[in-house]
Amino acid sequence: MTAEAAQGYDVRSARPKRADARRNYERLLAEARTAFTEHGTDVALEDIARRAGVGIGTLYRHFPNRTALIGAVFYGELDALLARSRELARAPQPCRALIDWLRAVIDHAGTYRGLSRAFLCAAAEGSAELTRCSEPIHRAGSALLTRAQQAGSVRADVEIADLMQLTNAIALAVEQSPDDPGLADRLLTLTFTGLKAR
Repeated sequence: MTAEAAQGYDVRSARPKRADARRNYERLLAEARTAFTEHGTDVALEDIARRAGVGIGTLYRHFPNRTALIGAVFYGELDALLARSRELARAPQPCRALIDWLRAVIDHAGTYRGLSRAFLCAAAEGSAELTRCSEPIHRAGSALLTRAQQAGSVRADVEIADLMQLTNAIALAVEQSPDDPGLADRLLTLTFTGLKAR
């Protein structure tokens, strides 16, 4: 989802959305956020439309598919993750800052059951909707990774795309093991054992 779409513009026609269309869009996003939190990203789109008080056709006019809706919900919540990355960019230990950032990404992905799987699939399929969401995250993570590499803490051949794939995989593993609260930290520790500069 683009910034223009988030601000109430109809990207396809390059015109501002009508007030009623903007209200429907915002209601759909709010209900999708609630439904994804309560039931996961596989919840029926018809249920989201019904909860928003609109028909399924209205939902599809705003979001042509499930991935577009997931992307729109996630895009609207990037600010907190990006603010955290800016805060960590000033932390005294670059490697610790990178680990803390990845932990924040894992925690955020855990807000919605199925989000990690959606991002893993999007990476494999080249989904435009979720790619637009992941780009700011990749840029933020890349800055932290570069800083850790320049400090000599992380191997020079590590790339942010691979690191984000690993992070999504960890988030998915955590989602599948709700009774193991220490799993994310253990897997991140194992990951960084392999990433450390020799």
